[in-house]
Amino acid sequence: MSQTTPRLAARALILDAGRLLLVNAYPGAQSDLMCLPGGGVEKHQSVPDNLIREVWEETGLTIRIGALRAVSEFHHPEKGFHQVELIYEASIIARPKGNWADTEGVVNRTAWVNQTEFAGLRVKPDIVEKLAFGPKGDVLYDPLEVIVP
Repeated sequence: MSQTTPRLAARALILDAGRLLLVNAYPGAQSDLMCLPGGGVEKHQSVPDNLIREVWEETGLTIRIGALRAVSEFHHPEKGFHQVELIYEASIIARPKGNWADTEGVVNRTAWVNQTEFAGLRVKPDIVEKLAFGPKGDVLYDPLEVIVP
């Protein structure tokens, strides 16, 4: 999976009643690692439009994109993988009716967690807790970290 350039992705920081939405994007029980909903940016579509599509595919939620909160990078040196993620605040404007399954079959579970519940989870990138439950401030940069499967 060696890349010639980094992959660009967008993630949504969605808080509702003090709870943060996290997803697990590993098929089956391959990993317990959670992350913010979102995914790869496709050409000829704005980053916010890509994020709206990705969140809908993964969760069935229709969202409104807010401010850019962080830029995060991670990589897998042995596999040549490098991803740059733009993390945006987002708010829910519509929820799915009934149960939802990821249309691409990537996300296998979701969780709405408060800060206490968050502490018991493995979540990437490392700055998610600060973004979700810390004070708002300038756009954060999360330096290159090694991906954890």
